[in-house]
Amino acid sequence: MRAVVQRVSRAEVRVEGRIVGRIGPGLLVLVGIGRGDREEDAVWLAEKIAGLRIFEDGNGKMNLSVAEKGGSVLSVSQFTLLGDCRKGRRPNFTAAASPEEALPLFERFNEELRFRGLQVETGVFGARMEVELLNDGPVTLVVDSPGPR
Repeated sequence: MRAVVQRVSRAEVRVEGRIVGRIGPGLLVLVGIGRGDREEDAVWLAEKIAGLRIFEDGNGKMNLSVAEKGGSVLSVSQFTLLGDCRKGRRPNFTAAASPEEALPLFERFNEELRFRGLQVETGVFGARMEVELLNDGPVTLVVDSPGPR
C-alpha cells in the first residue's frame, strides 16, 4: 500500500458537486492499494500514519501526531498512486489492485484509523472525485507499507 499524506488546514472531497467528506486541521491521505497487498499492510499503514509526528508542538518542532494535535483524517482512495511512469508516456496501472481486492483493504485502513481514536471522513471508493485542500507547511510525505512491491 502507498499513501500520500498531506498536513492540511482544511480539506474536502466532492462527488458530482456534492461534498461527501470534509475536515478542518488534520491529514489528507491519498491511499493506493496494490496487487498482493494484505490486511497486515492496511493495519501497518494506519498505525504508521496515526503516529506520524508531523504537527508542531509548543516549541515549533514537528513532534505531535494528528491525534495529539486533535486533528481529523480525510481518506481518499486513489489507484493512480500505483501508476508506473518509467516507460513511455502513459502510466501503467497493472500494479494496482482490482476494485474487489482494494475496497476491503481501504475500508480496513479507515477502520484502523478510527480504532486509534481518529475522526475519519472519506471520499467515495471508485467515484470520480474532486479534492480541495489547503496544505499546511507545506508538509507532504509518501509512506509505503513493507508489503510486496
